[in-house]
Amino acid sequence: MNWTDIASAAVTLFLIMDPLGNGPVFNAVLAKLDRGRRVRVVARELVIALIILLGFLFAGNFILGFLGLSQPSLSIAGGVLLFLISLRMIFPGRAVEQGEEDDDPFIVPLAVPMIAGPSTIAVLLLLSSNQPGRMLEWSLALLIAWFATTLLLLISPYLLSVIGNRGARALERLMGMILVILATQMLLNGIRVFVQSL
Repeated sequence: MNWTDIASAAVTLFLIMDPLGNGPVFNAVLAKLDRGRRVRVVARELVIALIILLGFLFAGNFILGFLGLSQPSLSIAGGVLLFLISLRMIFPGRAVEQGEEDDDPFIVPLAVPMIAGPSTIAVLLLLSSNQPGRMLEWSLALLIAWFATTLLLLISPYLLSVIGNRGARALERLMGMILVILATQMLLNGIRVFVQSL
């Protein structure tokens, strides 16, 4: 196992899952629930998100083959998507919607798209199609990122009370800047592979 690659993939996935940015959203959506029920709902939604992400990781090659997508197109699309996500992290717009439908949201919006969003899925598809022989390593990277995200989201009420909303926004912008670099590299990799294939 190449632990450097595992760590790199885990950090990328962790940054995309953005637990620091999603923490206030989770707390706002679940504000009406008591602490015990809130923990159960967060745990349930995160498990659902993990199952969805593992499904895309292991079905990545089939999905790409079925849709007729090439490797460069996936890299370029993933880079553009990551770039847009990271810009939104650096320059947030209005406050996120407060989730008015139910007190106990199921799958949407917490599991999908907050955790298992399109950018996370795109990166997993890229990993599985690039090097399908390393699925164990990519699964481990996903589990590490998911576990760190779960831990931060579960303690987010306490974390937000310590660092405050301004501190959380500053950390999210820092994560967004790192994601901009990763997105640019992904985009350049896709363009290079496409040019070489001409």
